[in-house]
Amino acid sequence: MAVISKKIPAPDRVAIRTALLSVSDKAGIVDLARALAEKGVRLLSTGGTHKALSDAGLAVTDVSEVTGFPEIMDGRVKTLHPAVHGGLLAIRDDAEHVEAMKAHGIGAIDLAVINLYPFEEVRAKGGDYPTTVENIDIGGPAMIRASAKNHAYVTIVTDPADYPALIEELADGSTSYALRQRLAAKAYARTAAYDAAISNWFAEALDIAMPRHRVLGGVLKEEMRYGENPHQKAGFYVTGENRPGVATATLLQGKQLSYNNINDTDAAFELVAEFLPENGPACAIIKHANPCGVATGKTLKDAYARALACDPVSAFGGIIALNSTLDGETAEEIVKLFTEVIIAPDADEKARAVIAGKPNLRLLVTGALPDPRTPGLSAKTVSGGLLVQSRDNGMVEDLELKVVTKRAPTAQELIDMKFAFKVAKHVKSNAVVYAKDGQTAGIGAGQMSRVDSARIAGLKAEDAAKAMGLAEPLTRGSTVASEAFLPFADGLLSAIAAGATAVIQPGGSMRDAEVIAAADEAGVAMVFTGMRHFRH
Repeated sequence: MAVISKKIPAPDRVAIRTALLSVSDKAGIVDLARALAEKGVRLLSTGGTHKALSDAGLAVTDVSEVTGFPEIMDGRVKTLHPAVHGGLLAIRDDAEHVEAMKAHGIGAIDLAVINLYPFEEVRAKGGDYPTTVENIDIGGPAMIRASAKNHAYVTIVTDPADYPALIEELADGSTSYALRQRLAAKAYARTAAYDAAISNWFAEALDIAMPRHRVLGGVLKEEMRYGENPHQKAGFYVTGENRPGVATATLLQGKQLSYNNINDTDAAFELVAEFLPENGPACAIIKHANPCGVATGKTLKDAYARALACDPVSAFGGIIALNSTLDGETAEEIVKLFTEVIIAPDADEKARAVIAGKPNLRLLVTGALPDPRTPGLSAKTVSGGLLVQSRDNGMVEDLELKVVTKRAPTAQELIDMKFAFKVAKHVKSNAVVYAKDGQTAGIGAGQMSRVDSARIAGLKAEDAAKAMGLAEPLTRGSTVASEAFLPFADGLLSAIAAGATAVIQPGGSMRDAEVIAAADEAGVAMVFTGMRHFRH
């Protein structure tokens, strides 16, 4: 990698004589200020931070005394002044800069400790438009960027988590260039994420689906041992979206989640959230981001058993998601099979005690289910670009289903059709899902040919029947869902051969008439949804 030569040779150690402290998050700031004062550092501050330090008995100078100008406009203007920015940006060994500082009475600021108005928190809590706008920080980002640019001479701290490292570094009253570089990099990342949150909020508030510039920001929640594979590095970043799920869940026990665990757990919980708790317990079992069994039941234990019956072999080492509080009886059943993660809105004391007997089993609780209808964004990287789309929040309950065959589905078939289509939405394309009585009977995922997905789902149902000691596969008398249109009649014929009696699909193929005719000939009911759910 080419390195641009430095015009300004940076000194290794820079003494800290004057520090500017201006923070929204006051955590740890008094202790830091006291440590600085003990080193003889002059403290400058603003507004609420100045009050907090004064109340703690620390000698602190208000920035208005430095600028010779009071805070005005409800504090909107207080640090946007040459006396502040000159003190942050001045090159200490540049004769012209030094002369300008002397001519204008500007003192050097060696340390800036700044964090920003809580814009992300206000947005996450659903603040109204004026409140959210008022929490856009202006002076803070300006000072952070100025300090970070001049990191050859200025130390910038934006995260209270870095206060202990700073105090340790200041043992001799100075900071190293290496520390200043790291903190400057962190500072720019912080302002970038902050601006990203603001720009995305504006796009959302103004209903701009695809703004000219799209930036996605996040905060590192944890650095992972590796990514999808051991040779890949990975980190888990959270966006601050107030959505129940793996990013906001509490890990009650178990090892650190891996990259693959997080990906699969998210897929599992988003799927099970399609089934509202008031309509009964539901369970989804996920393996490699695809469901291997989904079911509702009279109890949570029943739902788990029915989900497991769809593909008990693939469920080994899977992720289990539940739509209601995990109870002790269900937990006792789950621990009989090796499982990586359980995620649920909550877990009762008996369930927690049972899971505690499996110390490596991760148990996550979220407090609630995510709303499948909530809008949002999903993104993935491609070479040289970023693909961004709105979250697939389409719900089969909101669609106007069209019966296209001579025979209309029965009431039970219609219920199972909707169930199967909900599941198919969360299966990698091409997807075919058989369902019967609120239980998946066979799932075919990710095949290049839809007919292959139909066949594989049927074969898996036969294998599951043998494993469970059933007289016949659950696909007999089932409904079948395809997440996209059936391009030919062959996929339908495979589903009929597996025992399906009713089909739900988006429709829209050039050969819809051919597929409908095949369904009529077999006496199978078919409905079109008009909405597809590709998932790649």
